[in-house]
Amino acid sequence: MRFPQYSATNLEGRKLKLPDDLEGKMNAVILAFRREQQDSVDEWIRFLEGLAKEYEILEYYEIPTIHVSYSLFRWMIDGGMRAGIADSKARQRTITLYVDKKEFKRRLEIDSEELIVVLLLRNDGEILWRTVGHYSEDKGLKLRSLLEKEI
Repeated sequence: MRFPQYSATNLEGRKLKLPDDLEGKMNAVILAFRREQQDSVDEWIRFLEGLAKEYEILEYYEIPTIHVSYSLFRWMIDGGMRAGIADSKARQRTITLYVDKKEFKRRLEIDSEELIVVLLLRNDGEILWRTVGHYSEDKGLKLRSLLEKEI
């Protein structure tokens, strides 16, 4: 399975084609569907930040996924998120995706928006691994093991 092609913009205003413009040989993407999932996202970001220092092949991204009907308010939504993130690198790694969420979830075989989804992608968009929900040591070890195989 591959991550589908989408156009998106990061919080620095750079237009991107996903997954083609993701910069790592391997890319961890955190798909969030609701504002209240930010604690789960932050747990993963802390882990991935350290992991990316260990593995040069890894980049990571936070992808808030918002229904396309809200794209008229993109300037306000993205502006609010941008204002809440002081670090420029974090804004570059945060890519807001305005999509038909039902179709997006169908294409990625995501059953629910209740939990975040974390994917590991090759640079061609192939999905190698997925998990849902909060970070755990077990999930982190599985991801680390996959990266070891790719070096």
